Amino acid sequence: MGTRRCMKNKINSTLHDKNNLIEPSAGGNRAMGQVLKLGLDVDLRNIAVAIQCERGTIGPARKFSREQLIGWVKQKTALGHLVHAVSECCGFGYTLHEQLIGAGARSFITTPMRLNLERRRKNDRMDARELCVRLSRYLDGHRDELKRIRIPSRAERERRELGRQREFWKRQVRRLENHGRALRIEHEHETLPAGWAGPRKWKAIGPQCSEFVRAQLEPVVEQIRAAKAQLDRLSEQVEALVRQEKIPVGLGALTVSLIEGEVCDWRRFSHRKAVGSYTGCCPSEHSSAGVQRFGAIDRHGNKHLRVLLVEAVWRLLRWQPHWHARQKYLQKLKHGASLKKKIAVALARQLAIDIWRWRTGRATASELGWTLSTSQV
Repeated sequence: MGTRRCMKNKINSTLHDKNNLIEPSAGGNRAMGQVLKLGLDVDLRNIAVAIQCERGTIGPARKFSREQLIGWVKQKTALGHLVHAVSECCGFGYTLHEQLIGAGARSFITTPMRLNLERRRKNDRMDARELCVRLSRYLDGHRDELKRIRIPSRAERERRELGRQREFWKRQVRRLENHGRALRIEHEHETLPAGWAGPRKWKAIGPQCSEFVRAQLEPVVEQIRAAKAQLDRLSEQVEALVRQEKIPVGLGALTVSLIEGEVCDWRRFSHRKAVGSYTGCCPSEHSSAGVQRFGAIDRHGNKHLRVLLVEAVWRLLRWQPHWHARQKYLQKLKHGASLKKKIAVALARQLAIDIWRWRTGRATASELGWTLSTSQV
């Protein structure tokens, strides 16, 4: 009985000691060069870590701080072990990934997914364990178990953030303007025109408002003008990145720069289907036994890029009459509004492919039917 209790305590101490997760028992030979697989469920303060040594049993996941995990990885790689780590893409960015790479691990990030389709239970430890299971299968050659994402460089992330910050300030301006309209509607049963916070319009509108409403709107006016100033600075900064280039008429330097900021690098795509898939504008499908059924777009892609492309399509339809995609759908564009919107989404996917062909040298602007601008306005 005493021997069994001793063995149980020894096993428990091995499982829960973060510094000796794979150490052999006393008197045994030290295992060098083992493969450690880590499934990570990342939180702001703690990281749930499930660990598998070689093809052994995956133990219960444990909580590490970021500093503890990096220190543990450095210790194991210094002993000659090979550490693989996987985590889901989330709002915490790529800081942990870069630190794991710096510590000597082979880290990669997968797309977010529903890890367990059968059980109606979910927590950090279960997710970490399921990621570890999928990582083990992935390393055994089952490449469909995880969907690795491309990690953008720091310069690419900073450029992309410029466009997203611009979108944030644009939403702030719209929100503040609507707040002012709602305020006046509630107290005076009158609305405010577009751009009401501009110096000229506010000079005319301000005296028309009651003293109370005017006192409430004045701070809002200051915030709107500050937000617009920041929006203009970001727009200028984004446009400057492609100002020296010749841009297709109707597409615009701002749109081209924002699109390229979201894509990061057009050379990452090896064929046109990869470009179309990244936009999320591909139709959903439910087909079987020779019967094909297509539905709405799957939206499995970059939503920021999708919005930019759809907006650009409506301008190109007006300013690029010889665009080959426009000629293809010209007759269908003459039908009702609902069909025109569907065609616009299809053209958005084609536009992404055409920009990829243009930017990678696979086709010239003239071959695509585009006219380039001679100067930026």
